[in-house]
Amino acid sequence: MDLMDLLQGQMSEGLVDVLAQQIGGADKAQTQTAANGILSTIMAGLAKNAATPEGVSGIAGALDRDHDGSILDDIMGMVAGQKQPQNPSMMNGAGILKHILGGKQNGAVDMISKMSGLDSSKTGNLMTILAPIVMGQLGKQKRTQNLDNSGLSDYLQGSVKSATNKRQEMGLIGKLLDQDGDGSVMDDIASMGMGMLGKFLKK
Repeated sequence: MDLMDLLQGQMSEGLVDVLAQQIGGADKAQTQTAANGILSTIMAGLAKNAATPEGVSGIAGALDRDHDGSILDDIMGMVAGQKQPQNPSMMNGAGILKHILGGKQNGAVDMISKMSGLDSSKTGNLMTILAPIVMGQLGKQKRTQNLDNSGLSDYLQGSVKSATNKRQEMGLIGKLLDQDGDGSVMDDIASMGMGMLGKFLKK
């Protein structure tokens, strides 16, 4: 099963409720839509990083060190802050995003905010909360499938390819991560219309 399918499997109605509360009482439908976009974006960013030997080595090291998948044992407790991880680095969403998205993070937040209707500060907070869940799920796959660096890279590339076939927003996310400047992806979003993108993300 690809990474996006596994992540979507974790997004229960109860978890969406908790996420909406954690980011300040957001609209549930907007939170769900934004979460789907965020999961797609982080996965695409990981796959882009994993395309180079240095990049995949860095990801594998972070997974081995900080992301064994134990966050998945009680996601709601971790997200709500009721349960503290033994390894605090596991929950360092801001640090994870800096490594994965770098300077593209603000553009990604703006894009997902426009797609979902969720304001950008809440979208940014949601991204920080979800990043450790993505890493935990990937770390679990690395361990259970015994993936070496090459296998990890293949798994991520295959997950993005599979998701791109099913989810039309992946093309825009890929463009955002590939571009050097900014603005052109936002023009694409504007021309497609927000409602259309919202429908893509709800799938």
